[in-house]
Amino acid sequence: MTAHLPRRSALYMPGSNSRALEKSKSVAADIVIMDLEDAVAPDLKATARTQVLAVVAAGGFGRRQVVIRTNGLETPWGLDDLKLAATSNADAVLIPKVSSAAMLADVERVLAGARPELRVWAMIETPLGVLNAHEIAAASRGPSSRLSCFIIGTNDLVKETRAELDENRTAALYWLSAILTAAKAYDLSVLDGVYNNFKDLDGLLRECQQGRQLGMDGKTVIHPDQIATVNAVFRPSPQEIAAAKRIITAFELPENQGRGVITMDGRMVELLHEAMARRTVEIDQAIGADN
Repeated sequence: MTAHLPRRSALYMPGSNSRALEKSKSVAADIVIMDLEDAVAPDLKATARTQVLAVVAAGGFGRRQVVIRTNGLETPWGLDDLKLAATSNADAVLIPKVSSAAMLADVERVLAGARPELRVWAMIETPLGVLNAHEIAAASRGPSSRLSCFIIGTNDLVKETRAELDENRTAALYWLSAILTAAKAYDLSVLDGVYNNFKDLDGLLRECQQGRQLGMDGKTVIHPDQIATVNAVFRPSPQEIAAAKRIITAFELPENQGRGVITMDGRMVELLHEAMARRTVEIDQAIGADN
């Protein structure tokens, strides 16, 4: 992750629902995704775009990251979505169904004159996107690339492959691991797909724990009631924070200055572990005591 921002929970909000857009300023999610795509009927696309841009311009989101999900560039609405998102104060624009690096290159050209801070996030949600995850992630190394995050679209992948997922998402483990490995190879954040039954918090907890074990940075959600569970699972635990601080302190001791490997509690600890420890502490500090 280029910047150690908390990206535990990302809540989708329908761009055509003005009340939901206003409510997004007070939810406990780290990220608000204002959706112009799946959640918006064709006859409301233009209205949703106007509403989203107005809400983003008004501000008031506090520490929350604001992301606009456009329609695909191949649709009648995608190019206008992207052009207007480029003029907004959003933190990122989320591109659906990214299946190749060439698709991202088209997006980058449209965003050429946008604020340097505007990032591009890519939804990997097609079989071709999974197969090309490495080349898509590698595009982030381009000199003008804005790519910083992958979101896994598990629902679309299930639809496209006709897979049947059990409670352990066995059929999806290849997709999840392939996308995550490609992203991490290029220091991109990765957010897990949604859990559809928003009333089943036990199932959500199980899936969050699995996602964290796989290495996800957070999870997308479809209902505010899911946020607390996701935030709790993807926040470093007190034990993790204490262990991280011990590693940092040990490497700062005079006798360990300049050393690449030290011994702690009978095991070898390397500089890479110190980097991981600092990341853990920085994320916890960014989340803060009340979140």
